[in-house]
Amino acid sequence: MTETAQRPTLEAVAARAGVSRATVSRVVNGGDGVREPLVERVRRAVEELGYVPNQAARSLVTKRHGAVAVVIAEPETRVFADPFFALQLRGISKELTAQDNQLVLLLTEGRDDHTRVARYLAGGHVDGALVFSLHLDDPLPGLIQGAGVPTVFGGRPGWSDGSSGVVYVDSDNRGGAREAVRHLVGLGRTRVAHITGALDQTSAADRLDGYRDVVGEAADPRLVVESDFTPGGGERAMRELLDRCPDLDAVFAANDLAASGALRVLREHGRRVPEDVAVVGFDDMLPVAEGTDPPLTTVRQDIEEMGRIMARLLLRRLDPRGTDEAPAGVVLPTTLVRRASA
Repeated sequence: MTETAQRPTLEAVAARAGVSRATVSRVVNGGDGVREPLVERVRRAVEELGYVPNQAARSLVTKRHGAVAVVIAEPETRVFADPFFALQLRGISKELTAQDNQLVLLLTEGRDDHTRVARYLAGGHVDGALVFSLHLDDPLPGLIQGAGVPTVFGGRPGWSDGSSGVVYVDSDNRGGAREAVRHLVGLGRTRVAHITGALDQTSAADRLDGYRDVVGEAADPRLVVESDFTPGGGERAMRELLDRCPDLDAVFAANDLAASGALRVLREHGRRVPEDVAVVGFDDMLPVAEGTDPPLTTVRQDIEEMGRIMARLLLRRLDPRGTDEAPAGVVLPTTLVRRASA
Protein backbone atom coordinates (compact mmCIF):
# COMPACT_ATOMS: atom_id res chain seq x y z
CA MET A 1 0.00 0.00 0.00
CA THR A 2 1.18 3.52 -0.71
CA GLU A 3 1.59 6.12 2.02
CA THR A 4 -1.51 8.01 0.78
CA ALA A 5 -3.64 4.86 0.92
CA GLN A 6 -2.97 4.20 4.58
CA ARG A 7 -3.58 6.32 7.64
CA PRO A 8 -0.93 9.09 7.81
CA THR A 9 1.45 8.81 10.76
CA LEU A 10 3.38 11.31 12.83
CA GLU A 11 6.49 10.21 10.97
CA ALA A 12 4.87 10.99 7.63
CA VAL A 13 3.88 14.46 8.84
CA ALA A 14 7.41 15.04 10.18
CA ALA A 15 8.93 14.01 6.82
CA ARG A 16 6.55 16.27 4.89
CA ALA A 17 7.23 19.25 7.20
CA GLY A 18 10.97 18.61 7.43
CA VAL A 19 10.96 18.52 11.24
CA SER A 20 11.40 15.89 13.95
CA ARG A 21 8.64 13.60 15.16
CA ALA A 22 8.87 15.23 18.61
CA THR A 23 8.20 18.65 17.07
CA VAL A 24 5.09 17.35 15.29
CA SER A 25 3.89 15.77 18.54
CA ARG A 26 4.27 19.04 20.44
CA VAL A 27 2.37 21.01 17.79
CA VAL A 28 -0.43 18.47 17.41
CA ASN A 29 -0.90 18.17 21.18
CA GLY A 30 -0.86 21.90 21.83
CA GLY A 31 2.53 22.03 23.50
CA ASP A 32 4.75 25.09 23.80
CA GLY A 33 8.33 25.74 22.72
CA VAL A 34 7.96 25.45 18.94
CA ARG A 35 8.82 28.46 16.78
CA GLU A 36 5.90 29.85 14.77
CA PRO A 37 7.41 29.12 11.30
CA LEU A 38 7.78 25.45 12.27
CA VAL A 39 4.24 25.40 13.68
CA GLU A 40 2.91 26.62 10.33
CA ARG A 41 4.90 23.98 8.42
CA VAL A 42 3.54 21.22 10.64
CA ARG A 43 -0.04 22.47 10.33
CA ARG A 44 0.31 22.67 6.57
CA ALA A 45 1.64 19.10 6.44
CA VAL A 46 -1.17 17.88 8.69
CA GLU A 47 -3.74 19.44 6.36
CA GLU A 48 -2.09 18.15 3.18
CA LEU A 49 -1.84 14.58 4.46
CA GLY A 50 -5.19 14.56 6.26
CA TYR A 51 -3.53 13.45 9.48
CA VAL A 52 -5.94 12.70 12.36
CA PRO A 53 -4.35 12.41 15.83
CA ASN A 54 -4.87 9.15 17.70
CA GLN A 55 -6.99 10.24 20.67
CA ALA A 56 -5.74 7.52 23.00
CA ALA A 57 -2.09 8.40 22.35
CA ARG A 58 -2.89 12.09 22.55
CA SER A 59 -4.52 11.63 25.95
CA LEU A 60 -1.36 10.04 27.31
CA VAL A 61 0.57 13.17 26.38
CA THR A 62 -1.91 15.91 27.22
CA LYS A 63 -3.76 14.18 30.10
CA ARG A 64 -6.92 15.38 28.31
CA HIS A 65 -9.63 13.36 26.63
CA GLY A 66 -11.20 16.09 24.50
CA ALA A 67 -14.64 15.17 25.86
CA VAL A 68 -17.05 16.89 28.24
CA ALA A 69 -20.01 15.25 29.95
CA VAL A 70 -23.34 17.07 29.94
CA VAL A 71 -25.45 15.75 32.79
CA ILE A 72 -29.18 16.56 32.78
CA ALA A 73 -30.94 15.53 35.96
CA GLU A 74 -34.17 14.66 34.17
CA PRO A 75 -35.63 11.57 32.45
CA GLU A 76 -35.28 11.39 28.67
CA THR A 77 -39.05 11.80 28.15
CA ARG A 78 -38.77 15.28 29.68
CA VAL A 79 -35.49 16.22 28.00
CA PHE A 80 -36.61 15.42 24.47
CA ALA A 81 -40.06 16.99 24.90
CA ASP A 82 -38.91 20.36 26.28
CA PRO A 83 -37.26 22.79 23.82
CA PHE A 84 -35.44 24.44 26.73
CA PHE A 85 -32.99 21.54 26.84
CA ALA A 86 -32.48 21.58 23.06
CA LEU A 87 -31.57 25.27 23.17
CA GLN A 88 -29.15 24.84 26.04
CA LEU A 89 -27.54 21.80 24.43
CA ARG A 90 -27.16 23.71 21.18
CA GLY A 91 -25.26 26.48 22.94
CA ILE A 92 -23.04 23.97 24.74
CA SER A 93 -22.39 21.99 21.55
CA LYS A 94 -21.43 25.08 19.55
CA GLU A 95 -18.84 26.13 22.13
CA LEU A 96 -17.39 22.65 22.61
CA THR A 97 -17.19 22.01 18.87
CA ALA A 98 -15.40 25.32 18.31
CA GLN A 99 -12.76 24.14 20.80
CA ASP A 100 -12.53 20.61 19.30
CA ASN A 101 -14.24 18.88 22.23
CA GLN A 102 -16.85 16.14 22.14
CA LEU A 103 -20.13 16.24 24.03
CA VAL A 104 -21.15 13.16 26.01
CA LEU A 105 -24.81 13.31 27.08
CA LEU A 106 -25.78 11.62 30.36
CA LEU A 107 -29.40 11.51 31.58
CA THR A 108 -30.77 10.34 34.91
CA GLU A 109 -34.01 8.37 34.76
CA GLY A 110 -34.01 7.73 38.49
CA ARG A 111 -31.94 7.45 41.64
CA ASP A 112 -30.17 4.34 40.44
CA ASP A 113 -28.63 6.35 37.61
CA HIS A 114 -26.88 8.79 39.94
CA THR A 115 -24.20 6.34 41.02
CA ARG A 116 -23.79 5.22 37.40
CA VAL A 117 -23.16 8.81 36.31
CA ALA A 118 -20.75 9.44 39.18
CA ARG A 119 -18.87 6.23 38.41
CA TYR A 120 -18.55 7.21 34.75
CA LEU A 121 -17.24 10.68 35.63
CA ALA A 122 -14.74 9.27 38.10
CA GLY A 123 -13.52 6.73 35.53
CA GLY A 124 -11.44 9.26 33.60
CA HIS A 125 -13.58 9.24 30.44
CA VAL A 126 -14.11 13.02 30.29
CA ASP A 127 -12.23 16.17 31.25
CA GLY A 128 -15.12 17.91 32.99
CA ALA A 129 -18.88 18.08 33.42
CA LEU A 130 -21.71 20.52 32.75
CA VAL A 131 -24.70 19.80 34.99
CA PHE A 132 -28.16 21.35 34.95
CA SER A 133 -31.83 20.93 35.93
CA LEU A 134 -30.86 19.85 39.44
CA HIS A 135 -33.45 19.42 42.19
CA LEU A 136 -32.86 20.44 45.80
CA ASP A 137 -32.57 16.92 47.18
CA ASP A 138 -30.47 15.67 44.27
CA PRO A 139 -27.35 13.74 45.39
CA LEU A 140 -25.53 14.46 42.13
CA PRO A 141 -23.56 17.52 43.34
CA GLY A 142 -22.01 15.54 46.19
CA LEU A 143 -21.33 12.53 43.99
CA ILE A 144 -19.72 14.68 41.31
CA GLN A 145 -17.59 16.47 43.88
CA GLY A 146 -16.45 13.06 45.10
CA ALA A 147 -15.51 12.12 41.54
CA GLY A 148 -13.09 15.07 41.46
CA VAL A 149 -14.22 16.30 38.04
CA PRO A 150 -14.14 20.05 37.20
CA THR A 151 -17.79 21.08 36.95
CA VAL A 152 -19.95 24.04 35.96
CA PHE A 153 -23.62 24.05 36.97
CA GLY A 154 -26.57 25.45 35.09
CA GLY A 155 -28.79 27.31 37.54
CA ARG A 156 -28.12 28.79 40.95
CA PRO A 157 -27.09 26.01 43.35
CA GLY A 158 -29.72 25.29 45.97
CA TRP A 159 -27.69 23.01 48.19
CA SER A 160 -25.62 24.08 51.18
CA ASP A 161 -22.94 21.52 51.90
CA GLY A 162 -20.31 24.03 52.93
CA SER A 163 -18.45 23.76 49.62
CA SER A 164 -16.97 26.86 48.06
CA GLY A 165 -15.88 27.77 44.59
CA VAL A 166 -19.02 26.42 42.90
CA VAL A 167 -19.22 27.84 39.38
CA TYR A 168 -22.67 28.30 37.84
CA VAL A 169 -24.56 30.16 35.12
CA ASP A 170 -28.13 31.35 35.59
CA SER A 171 -30.64 33.97 34.48
CA ASP A 172 -32.14 36.71 36.63
CA ASN A 173 -35.21 34.65 37.45
CA ARG A 174 -36.42 36.82 40.30
CA GLY A 175 -35.94 40.08 38.42
CA GLY A 176 -37.63 38.70 35.32
CA ALA A 177 -40.62 37.55 37.36
CA ARG A 178 -40.91 40.98 38.95
CA GLU A 179 -40.97 42.59 35.51
CA ALA A 180 -43.66 40.19 34.30
CA VAL A 181 -45.96 40.83 37.28
CA ARG A 182 -45.36 44.60 37.20
CA HIS A 183 -46.43 44.54 33.55
CA LEU A 184 -49.68 42.81 34.48
CA VAL A 185 -50.34 45.20 37.36
CA GLY A 186 -49.57 48.11 35.02
CA LEU A 187 -52.34 46.87 32.75
CA GLY A 188 -54.77 47.39 35.63
CA ARG A 189 -55.04 43.72 36.64
CA THR A 190 -55.80 43.26 40.31
CA ARG A 191 -56.19 39.47 40.68
CA VAL A 192 -52.86 38.19 39.39
CA ALA A 193 -52.34 34.44 39.77
CA HIS A 194 -49.09 32.51 39.55
CA ILE A 195 -48.53 29.03 38.16
CA THR A 196 -45.18 28.02 39.62
CA GLY A 197 -42.59 25.59 38.33
CA ALA A 198 -41.31 22.67 40.38
CA LEU A 199 -40.45 24.38 43.65
CA ASP A 200 -37.60 21.97 44.39
CA GLN A 201 -35.67 23.86 41.69
CA THR A 202 -34.15 27.26 42.41
CA SER A 203 -35.41 28.81 39.17
CA ALA A 204 -39.03 28.17 40.17
CA ALA A 205 -38.45 29.33 43.75
CA ASP A 206 -36.81 32.55 42.51
CA ARG A 207 -39.70 33.26 40.13
CA LEU A 208 -42.19 32.76 42.94
CA ASP A 209 -40.19 35.20 45.07
CA GLY A 210 -40.26 37.71 42.22
CA TYR A 211 -44.05 37.36 41.98
CA ARG A 212 -44.38 37.94 45.72
CA ASP A 213 -42.06 40.95 45.55
CA VAL A 214 -44.75 42.71 43.50
CA VAL A 215 -48.07 41.38 44.82
CA GLY A 216 -46.91 41.34 48.45
CA GLU A 217 -46.87 38.58 51.04
CA ALA A 218 -50.46 39.45 52.04
CA ALA A 219 -51.82 38.45 48.61
CA ASP A 220 -54.51 35.78 48.36
CA PRO A 221 -52.67 32.44 48.73
CA ARG A 222 -55.32 30.77 46.57
CA LEU A 223 -53.85 32.60 43.59
CA VAL A 224 -50.67 30.48 43.67
CA VAL A 225 -50.66 26.88 42.41
CA GLU A 226 -47.57 24.71 42.12
CA SER A 227 -46.91 23.09 38.74
CA ASP A 228 -43.98 21.38 37.03
CA PHE A 229 -42.86 23.38 33.96
CA THR A 230 -44.93 21.22 31.56
CA PRO A 231 -48.02 21.96 29.40
CA GLY A 232 -50.00 19.33 31.31
CA GLY A 233 -48.96 20.88 34.60
CA GLY A 234 -50.07 24.28 33.33
CA GLU A 235 -53.47 22.87 32.37
CA ARG A 236 -54.01 21.26 35.77
CA ALA A 237 -52.91 24.40 37.61
CA MET A 238 -55.16 26.65 35.50
CA ARG A 239 -58.22 24.48 36.17
CA GLU A 240 -57.46 24.61 39.88
CA LEU A 241 -57.07 28.39 39.77
CA LEU A 242 -60.40 28.85 37.99
CA ASP A 243 -62.10 26.66 40.59
CA ARG A 244 -60.50 28.57 43.47
CA CYS A 245 -60.64 32.10 42.07
CA PRO A 246 -63.01 32.47 39.12
CA ASP A 247 -62.58 36.26 39.29
CA LEU A 248 -58.84 36.20 38.48
CA ASP A 249 -57.88 38.54 35.66
CA ALA A 250 -54.20 37.72 35.02
CA VAL A 251 -51.79 34.78 35.17
CA PHE A 252 -48.01 34.71 35.34
CA ALA A 253 -46.80 31.21 34.43
CA ALA A 254 -43.30 30.11 35.44
CA ASN A 255 -42.44 29.04 31.89
CA ASP A 256 -43.84 29.13 28.36
CA LEU A 257 -44.89 25.47 28.34
CA ALA A 258 -47.03 25.91 31.45
CA ALA A 259 -48.44 29.12 29.96
CA SER A 260 -49.42 27.25 26.78
CA GLY A 261 -51.37 24.74 28.89
CA ALA A 262 -53.05 27.58 30.80
CA LEU A 263 -54.11 29.24 27.54
CA ARG A 264 -55.81 26.05 26.36
CA VAL A 265 -57.83 25.77 29.58
CA LEU A 266 -58.84 29.44 29.48
CA ARG A 267 -60.08 28.97 25.92
CA GLU A 268 -62.04 25.86 26.97
CA HIS A 269 -63.73 27.92 29.71
CA GLY A 270 -64.65 30.72 27.33
CA ARG A 271 -62.20 33.23 28.85
CA ARG A 272 -60.85 35.70 26.31
CA VAL A 273 -57.13 36.43 26.35
CA PRO A 274 -56.13 39.16 27.05
CA GLU A 275 -59.55 40.83 27.42
CA ASP A 276 -60.72 38.69 30.36
CA VAL A 277 -57.43 37.19 31.53
CA ALA A 278 -53.96 38.43 30.59
CA VAL A 279 -51.20 35.78 30.47
CA VAL A 280 -47.41 36.11 30.70
CA GLY A 281 -44.89 33.26 30.49
CA PHE A 282 -41.15 32.89 31.03
CA ASP A 283 -38.35 31.74 28.65
CA ASP A 284 -39.35 33.13 25.21
CA MET A 285 -38.84 29.80 23.44
CA LEU A 286 -39.97 30.94 20.00
CA PRO A 287 -41.66 27.74 18.77
CA VAL A 288 -43.83 27.87 21.90
CA ALA A 289 -44.28 31.60 22.50
CA GLU A 290 -45.06 32.47 18.88
CA GLY A 291 -47.18 29.35 18.35
CA THR A 292 -49.76 29.91 21.10
CA ASP A 293 -53.15 31.49 20.48
CA PRO A 294 -52.75 34.38 21.02
CA PRO A 295 -48.92 34.74 20.79
CA LEU A 296 -47.44 34.81 24.26
CA THR A 297 -46.06 37.79 26.13
CA THR A 298 -43.12 36.36 28.04
CA VAL A 299 -39.84 37.02 29.83
CA ARG A 300 -36.89 36.26 27.60
CA GLN A 301 -33.81 34.51 28.92
CA ASP A 302 -31.01 33.67 26.50
CA ILE A 303 -31.01 29.91 26.97
CA GLU A 304 -28.54 29.14 24.20
CA GLU A 305 -26.09 31.75 25.50
CA MET A 306 -26.34 30.21 28.97
CA GLY A 307 -25.13 26.95 27.47
CA ARG A 308 -22.28 28.64 25.64
CA ILE A 309 -21.09 30.42 28.78
CA MET A 310 -21.26 27.21 30.83
CA ALA A 311 -19.02 25.46 28.29
CA ARG A 312 -16.69 28.46 28.03
CA LEU A 313 -16.18 28.64 31.80
CA LEU A 314 -15.44 24.93 31.99
CA LEU A 315 -12.95 25.02 29.12
CA ARG A 316 -11.23 27.98 30.78
CA ARG A 317 -10.79 25.90 33.93
CA LEU A 318 -9.39 23.03 31.89
CA ASP A 319 -6.89 25.12 29.90
CA PRO A 320 -3.40 24.53 31.40
CA ARG A 321 -2.15 27.75 29.80
CA GLY A 322 -4.77 29.87 31.51
CA THR A 323 -5.78 30.48 35.08
CA ASP A 324 -8.34 28.55 37.09
CA GLU A 325 -9.95 31.80 38.16
CA ALA A 326 -13.60 31.97 37.14
CA PRO A 327 -16.51 33.92 38.56
CA ALA A 328 -18.45 31.93 41.13
CA GLY A 329 -21.71 32.83 39.45
CA VAL A 330 -22.73 34.40 36.15
CA VAL A 331 -26.30 35.74 36.09
CA LEU A 332 -27.63 36.81 32.70
CA PRO A 333 -30.24 39.57 32.37
CA THR A 334 -33.82 38.98 31.26
CA THR A 335 -36.19 41.15 29.21
CA LEU A 336 -39.95 41.27 28.77
CA VAL A 337 -41.12 40.49 25.23
CA ARG A 338 -44.61 41.85 24.61
CA ARG A 339 -47.01 40.00 22.34
CA ALA A 340 -50.77 39.67 22.20
CA SER A 341 -51.53 37.70 25.40
CA ALA A 342 -50.89 40.64 27.76
